[in-house]
Amino acid sequence: MSTAYTVRPARTSDVRGIQALVEPLVQQRILLGKNLVAFYESVHEFVVAVDDEGTLLGCGALHVMWEDLGEVRTLAVAPDHLRSGVGHAILERLEEEARALGLTRLFCLTFETSFFSRHGFEAISESLVDADVYLELVRSPDEGVAEFLDLARVKPNTLGNTRMVKHL
Repeated sequence: MSTAYTVRPARTSDVRGIQALVEPLVQQRILLGKNLVAFYESVHEFVVAVDDEGTLLGCGALHVMWEDLGEVRTLAVAPDHLRSGVGHAILERLEEEARALGLTRLFCLTFETSFFSRHGFEAISESLVDADVYLELVRSPDEGVAEFLDLARVKPNTLGNTRMVKHL
């Protein structure tokens, strides 16, 4: 399928569509679920791919975790647009934003290891931060940060996922 689309910053009017796009992946336990309010609170982290009619084709978010480290979150593409370049375009845009912010590393926790590997991410098992940074990050209430740190309380959320990183 070859559809023209644009990748742009998400707007509050996109939030319900983002949630609807993500929900089937939550049901399949591929992505973590979020309340609608959490999507609104983080809308500034999202970019969306939309076609010429404004139909949402995909989304993804960049969450800053530390001075040099960000996380690619909630990358999702509508089933009828998989393997059409939409995911690539979203990830490329998130990487551009990461570089503009001064980030040098991107983290993701994913089942889609082949997709992220094709885009330069590598599986990791060790910690990506020094002990002093770990002590700061462990104070964060953000579940994604807890997953990044591989904390025991989020182990049920991360089973089967691969922790990956890309150096920008």
